[in-house]
Amino acid sequence: MKKILSFILTPIYLLFFGLLLGIFHPIQMLTEWIWGYQVRKRVVDVMNYGLLYSLWVLGTKITFRGLEKIPQGRPLIIVANHQSTLDIPAVIVGFRKNHPKFISKVELGKWIPSISYNLRHGGSVLIDRKNPRQSVKDILMLGKHIEANNYAACIFPEGTRTKDGKLNSFMPAGIASLIKTSPSALIVPFAIDGNYELMKHGYFPMTVGVHLKLTAFDPIDPKGMDITLLTQRIEDMIRQELGQ
Repeated sequence: MKKILSFILTPIYLLFFGLLLGIFHPIQMLTEWIWGYQVRKRVVDVMNYGLLYSLWVLGTKITFRGLEKIPQGRPLIIVANHQSTLDIPAVIVGFRKNHPKFISKVELGKWIPSISYNLRHGGSVLIDRKNPRQSVKDILMLGKHIEANNYAACIFPEGTRTKDGKLNSFMPAGIASLIKTSPSALIVPFAIDGNYELMKHGYFPMTVGVHLKLTAFDPIDPKGMDITLLTQRIEDMIRQELGQ
């Protein structure tokens, strides 16, 4: 029965998804042009709220936990596992008060309505994996940006989305670069559980009745800590939360 429902409900969800991206793209451009970042940021928050909670069409249950622990008024480095493209709306909605920025591959900055525009104009960085030296410079600049504005940077230290639902090893280099130029930042481990199950067949058909669990752990002050050990600690926390 669930399989039949998935074939019926997935096109309805994808219609909502496409309409949201199409409608909010010109709204982003207009608000950026007339009022600037702050107003466009509110538009982006509304769009991502719609992208996330339209998953209710598929019978998805969405649970955030631990967000009450997240401080305001200081930079954050959100360290999360990466299960699908739908991780992004979850981070933006959960950490919207912290203005989350992303480290994304350069290809995502082109041709995707709303998403590419937000990545290019919202303070995120687009890195070319074929140019690691420039990528490090861009990440260092992002650290300076969140330090100066008390924003958040979200990094997926697996390096790419999981292909089989299993957590990949975390790489410490990106975290170390952010800490280097944002020395007052707190680390917030963030576990995303359910997006792989939701999209294990890609965008069609999507899985019906998934429980999407989004868990923020206690913030960690990284001062004086060995970054490799810290990265492993965060990986272990998220792995345990995922039951892996």
